[in-house]
Amino acid sequence: MFLRSLTLKGFKSFADKTTLDFEPGVCVVVGPNGSGKSNVVDSVAWVLGAQGARALRGGKMDDVIFAGTAERPALGRAEVSLTIDNTAGCCRSSSPRSRSPARWS
Repeated sequence: MFLRSLTLKGFKSFADKTTLDFEPGVCVVVGPNGSGKSNVVDSVAWVLGAQGARALRGGKMDDVIFAGTAERPALGRAEVSLTIDNTAGCCRSSSPRSRSPARWS
C-alpha cells in the first residue's frame, strides 16, 4: 500500500490545483525555503483527520485557505484529496484505490 497522489487546491500556499504523483519506493519533497514543503506535510495530516489549527501550523482553521497575494485574491475554499493505492491487497478494502477528500470553506 502506498500513496498514489495528493491533490491540493486553495490549501495554504497552493492557490492553483496542484497534483503530486507518487511512485512506489522512496519519495521525498525537496525545495528552497518558502517553497511549501511543510504545507505538503500539513495537507497530508489534514486529509488524514487532523482538525486542530495548531496541528496544521495555524491560529485558526481559516488559515488553511489561500490568503491571497498582491497579485492574486484570496480564495474562499481549500480542498485536499489523497489517493491511496492498495493493489497489493495489504489492507482489506472493496477497492484497490481509495480517495479521501478534505474541504474547508
